[in-house]
Amino acid sequence: MSRRTALKAGGLTVAGLTLSNLFAGCTIDSGGSNNSIEGSAGRLLKSRLTLPAAFRARLPVPPVLEPVSVDGTADHYEITQKAGLASILPGVLTEVWGYDGLFPGPTIVSRRGRRTIVTHRNELPVPVSVHLHGGRTAAEHDGYPTDLILPVVGGDRHSHHEGATTAGSRDYIYQMNQPAATLWYHDHRMDFTGPQVYRGLAGFHLIHDDVEDALGLPSGDRDIPLMITDRAFAADGSFLYPSVDPSLEGTPGVTADYMSGVLGDCLLVNGAPWPVLEVAAVKYRFRILNASNARRYRLRLDGGQHFIQVGSDLGLIARPIEHEEIDIAQAERFDVIVDFSGHEVGDEITMINERGAGRTADIMRFIVTRRGTDTGAVPNRLVDLETLSPDDVSVEREFVFARGGARAHGMTLWTVNGKPFSPDTLIAEPRLGTTEKWTIRAANVEHPFHIHLAPFQVLGRNGNDDPGRYNHGWKDTVNLDNGGRAELLIRFDGYRGRYVFHCHNLEHEDMMMMANFEVV
Repeated sequence: MSRRTALKAGGLTVAGLTLSNLFAGCTIDSGGSNNSIEGSAGRLLKSRLTLPAAFRARLPVPPVLEPVSVDGTADHYEITQKAGLASILPGVLTEVWGYDGLFPGPTIVSRRGRRTIVTHRNELPVPVSVHLHGGRTAAEHDGYPTDLILPVVGGDRHSHHEGATTAGSRDYIYQMNQPAATLWYHDHRMDFTGPQVYRGLAGFHLIHDDVEDALGLPSGDRDIPLMITDRAFAADGSFLYPSVDPSLEGTPGVTADYMSGVLGDCLLVNGAPWPVLEVAAVKYRFRILNASNARRYRLRLDGGQHFIQVGSDLGLIARPIEHEEIDIAQAERFDVIVDFSGHEVGDEITMINERGAGRTADIMRFIVTRRGTDTGAVPNRLVDLETLSPDDVSVEREFVFARGGARAHGMTLWTVNGKPFSPDTLIAEPRLGTTEKWTIRAANVEHPFHIHLAPFQVLGRNGNDDPGRYNHGWKDTVNLDNGGRAELLIRFDGYRGRYVFHCHNLEHEDMMMMANFEVV
């Protein structure tokens, strides 16, 4: 499907709203930089209603999706993508575009080595594509940006044709041949990932295995996913999102600054503003995901409480690492233990954002409400991890993420090696079963690099051999500061086929900071 055809499939709307409606009531923080605010590339979009006081809402936990059928080798799930109404802010309802109409979507729980088949039905008014972020997935099920599910027309039209545009619904088949990890699924439609994720198309997908089970980490209701996002709201409680369509350059009230990223002024965890979680004085496991479009966070627990990291993007790390704070870029995951056993009943512990200012400096609060029997453990050794070696590298490549090198409609685009994304252009052809060394450089502003299919290990950053305190284990996303450089050892195994890598600032991705590679 060509870029032009994909755009026509969505019409001249973004997230189902006419462009004139999108800009009604949108305001820019005129005091912010064009390139960065609070350590994140983008501009602040202010809500048009009074936001609620912090620490009043209870933390919701996304429901776990039950399979519709189970056979000898696979679990079958069904999800309908549709509009729903959510009580995010008090006194108003917000329309979300959600998986089963929910924001966040339901959590899917899989077992390593057991196939998961998810049938997605599209009852939204726009095309969609589903990407399992972090999944070791065959190309035809990876959610390539132009492999679209068109809206249902004339009833259920379920096509099983794989790797192409379908109408109504399609099956995504995941073999789950990978270790226990915290993955997530989200929309990946070309040019429209930002607005469609912003309206709610994101959910957790967890993988368990026997190695994880044997560790005795906190489980059950003490194993809680935390999806952190930022949003701005219109006066009626609906989501505000500005278009970054280049054809609108010069339109009164529209600025290209939003191409750097959309930053909301209301922080949500699992879809609730600055929520509270009541906890027992025991250990908890929190699977932290930054699902924001453009905002980075530096998380810290007040009162000197530490995070104990046990997992990274793609699974458990070798040994626990204690952090006073955690830098987390868009799409990164940190699997952490927080031990509340040293607290008294009534103690309050606030998770703060050191990159924030004003309302965006708070994330959520934990309140110790009871004693409890602590059954969770944090072993000194977690898993045996293979370490990739530079001696195994077959090819070295370098990619520069920057704004420049291409223009459209009078606007300078975000590019990879000076070229905008085209579905018809390949930038690399790694061989199946090989390891390559990629050097990624970020120019202009911060860029979180994400690659589909291929797990990597960070060899070094900014000319140093040290991968950095937050880059242990297997990763699929790495953050680069403005001018930063990361050296990655990437293993290409699992499947042949065409995949993409891109910046996970979703506005950068939509404005063409993406490239194809094909495993041959």
